[in-house]
Amino acid sequence: MEIHELTGLELAEQIRQRKVSSQEAVRGLFQRIRSIDPRVHAYLSLNEEQSLRSAKDADDALAAGRNPGRLAGVPIAVKDNICTTDFPTTCASKMLKNFHPPYDAHVVECLRREGAVIVGKTNLDEFAMGSSTENSAFGPTHNPWDLSRIPGGSSGGSAAAIAAGMAHLALGSDTGGSIRQPAAHCGVVGLKPTYGAVSRYGLIAFASSLDQIGPITKDVRDAALLMEAISNHDGRDSTSGPSGVGPCLAEIERPLEGFKVGVPKEFFGEGLAPQVREKVMEALRVIERLGGKAVDISLPHSDYAIAVYYIIAPAEAGSNLARYDGAHYGYRTEKAEDIISMFSRTRAEGFGPEVQRRILLGTYTLSSGYYDAYYLKASKVRQLIRRDYERAFDQVDFIISATSPSAAFKMGERTANPLEMYLADIYTVSVNLSGGPGISIPCGFTRENLPVGLQILAADMQEPRLLRLARAYERETNWRQTRRTAIDD
Repeated sequence: MEIHELTGLELAEQIRQRKVSSQEAVRGLFQRIRSIDPRVHAYLSLNEEQSLRSAKDADDALAAGRNPGRLAGVPIAVKDNICTTDFPTTCASKMLKNFHPPYDAHVVECLRREGAVIVGKTNLDEFAMGSSTENSAFGPTHNPWDLSRIPGGSSGGSAAAIAAGMAHLALGSDTGGSIRQPAAHCGVVGLKPTYGAVSRYGLIAFASSLDQIGPITKDVRDAALLMEAISNHDGRDSTSGPSGVGPCLAEIERPLEGFKVGVPKEFFGEGLAPQVREKVMEALRVIERLGGKAVDISLPHSDYAIAVYYIIAPAEAGSNLARYDGAHYGYRTEKAEDIISMFSRTRAEGFGPEVQRRILLGTYTLSSGYYDAYYLKASKVRQLIRRDYERAFDQVDFIISATSPSAAFKMGERTANPLEMYLADIYTVSVNLSGGPGISIPCGFTRENLPVGLQILAADMQEPRLLRLARAYERETNWRQTRRTAIDD
């Protein structure tokens, strides 16, 4: 097995045992990136020299008998809406091109403490607004399984980097499915933590009540390892929980017995592609063999989730993105005659079409005369969606569904129809509205050899149990070992 094929945990163990050096792993990884990324475009910025210095620090610490951390020397990719002092943080937007933050995000501080080597920043839909990574101002990312197809979004760069063997671990962010959906389309594991389980300090805000940072990895063990590293209290984030989710890696090999799995009728109806449904039902049968009992349940207000999401998220985005005005930092137009034209032209030139669309939607829904009719009503329905999940988890331990209603679609296929694009997240957005954790794991392939993702949900702060079921399913199947993507041909 080549080094780039190792999981993050496997590589960490080999580095710790001095079977391979971190510098050797980093050099090999950059060689692979140079060979593959021109076709995939997973990365927006890279720094081999700096990465090798970090790798040498890990190797030197181990040679001296010091413990440099659980992720010592392991290369990791970070989504480019997470602040890093030593890399640009652009949000894939002209508005923040070449912006260098003066501080690290909390999760980046956690990674550095554990000795991880940050190799680069990954592509995304601009300001994390999209489901395909086609909205990047710096060009789209391609799916390693089929370069003519999207990798999902908005964390498409991180998911593609993992699927293509161009990183051992990665971080993404999930506002409406932006970790889980690209993980499904790229055949990797993506975990959206409970809201508040991971600090958002240093995550450039899209929709503050929905955003969450989480792992994108090759397997479930790596997701557990990374979750442990980044989940803890941070006083700089007022929504950070009093503690993290607790031990995950030590828990996931324990068997689950006598558990119930909810199958919501709303997630298996019209719009679900037949091949995707087939693979999810096969996965359910595997879970039943593992001791799970399938229970039919209902999430009656989930039918409103897309509508509620596209009122609340744009409203929060409109407020958060008001700071990009050309006066403080970031892009500024060169064509301004006065302060008003400077503001308006800066924003018209600096933001792409999708970001502008969502700002306009958000501004409208928060405007005088419309707040009660739209935002307030959506907030009330959001609470009904959360109660649906609370009632469901009184009956069952887990909920399963497809992660996405279809496998990865062709580039450009949905860009002309925003509503069709938004429906790609129909099974993921309700969990962001309710706040609980969810994971996407590979559960098979379509006849076109495109990955299908299985979504598993659990109650708040139940990530260890969620990861246990995901790991049990992963052990019982061999989808993780199926890694022959288009770029390997």
